[in-house]
Amino acid sequence: MKAKFDAIRPFDDTDLPRVLTQLCNNDEFIRTLVAFKFAAWPKRLRPLLGYITRRFILSKSKKISSLRGFQRLVEPYVQKMIDTTTSGLTVSGLDQLDLTQTCLFVSNHRDIALDPAFVNWVLHINKQDTVRIAVGDNLLKKEWVADLIRLNKCFIVRRSAPDRREKLAVAKLLSEYIYYTLNVDQQHIWIAQREGRAKDGNDSTNPAIISMLTINKPKDVEFSDYLRQLRIVPVSISYEFDPCDISKARELHQLDLLGTYDKPDNEDMRSIVNGITGQKGRVHVHFGKVLAAGFESPKQVAEHLDNEILAGYRCFSTSEAALSLLQQQGTEQPISSVSANTDLDLALQYLQTRLASLNTAEQEKMLMMYANPFQKKLSKPH
Repeated sequence: MKAKFDAIRPFDDTDLPRVLTQLCNNDEFIRTLVAFKFAAWPKRLRPLLGYITRRFILSKSKKISSLRGFQRLVEPYVQKMIDTTTSGLTVSGLDQLDLTQTCLFVSNHRDIALDPAFVNWVLHINKQDTVRIAVGDNLLKKEWVADLIRLNKCFIVRRSAPDRREKLAVAKLLSEYIYYTLNVDQQHIWIAQREGRAKDGNDSTNPAIISMLTINKPKDVEFSDYLRQLRIVPVSISYEFDPCDISKARELHQLDLLGTYDKPDNEDMRSIVNGITGQKGRVHVHFGKVLAAGFESPKQVAEHLDNEILAGYRCFSTSEAALSLLQQQGTEQPISSVSANTDLDLALQYLQTRLASLNTAEQEKMLMMYANPFQKKLSKPH
C-alpha cells in the first residue's frame, strides 16, 4: 500500500505485533475491557480480573499472525451479539450483486459500530471478504481505541482539519485512498451517507460525501464515468428497536431547547457499548443495485441514494406503533384499541416502556425517530 496513506489506512499484518503489544500494555484498555465484561462483579475484584484479562489477551495474541486471524478471534463475539440481542438478522438484494467486483457500500447510519458490523457479517456468512470501514477521527481520541479500530480494517476520515486548505488536502487524500482501495487493493468499502447518525430517523445523503468521493477524478474523465468506477451500492439497515433511542431523544430535545448539545467525552464509547449490548429486535440489511451511468452532479447522486435507501428500508411494527401514538396525542382513545395485531401491540408495549423515562417533548422526539421512515414511505407514490 502506498506510504502516503499510512496516516489514514487500516493496519496491515506487519503492524500487528506492535499494535497488539501496545494494547496489552495499555492499562485503560484493560480496565475498559474488565468494566464491560465483568460489569456485574464486585469492583474490588477488578485489579485481579485486570491481571487475568491481560494474561489471557497476551496468550491469545501470540497465536495471531494476521489481521484475518484477529477478525476470526472477534467472530464468536459478533455471533453471540446477534444471537442474544436480536430476534433475527435477514438480508435481501445481496444475491443480485456481482461481488467479484469491489463495491463501495453507502448506507444509512443509525448506529456507530453496528451498521458496518452487520454489513460485514452478512458478507462474511456469504463467503465474501469483509469491508474496509470509514471512521471519523472524532472516535479516535484515545490511542487504544484508534489501535483497536484500525486493526478491524477501519480507515480514518479526518474531520478536524483547521482550515479550508487543509480540509481540501484531507478530502483529496481520502478520495484517492478510496479509489486506490477499490481499484488497486480490490477491497470493498463501507461509508455512511452522512457524517453522524440519523438520530431523528431521517436518512439523507450529504452531497458533500459524493463530492469527496469524486474529488480525485482526473480532469479528462467525465463525472459519470468516474462514478461508475467506484461501483456505489446503496445499503439500507433497519432496526426494530434502537438501543440508543432514549439518549438520542434527549439529545434532540436539548438541541431544540438550547440550540447546542454538549457531548460528554465518553458518550461515543457509551453509545457503542449500548448499541452492541442493547436489544435490537429484528434487523434487516438490504443491498440495492450498483449505481448506473447518467449522473451529472453530486446532488443527483445524493437524491438517488436517498430514494434507494428509503425503498430498501424495512419498517417494523415499532414504526407503525410510533405513528399511532403520535396521532393519538391529545385524544382519549385507549392505545390498546389501535389494532388487534399482536405484533403491533408488542411494539406499543415496547415504546411505552421506553417513553416512561422521558418528558413529553423527549417522548415526541423518540416517537418521530421511529415514525419518520414509515411516514416517508407512506408519502411516496407507488
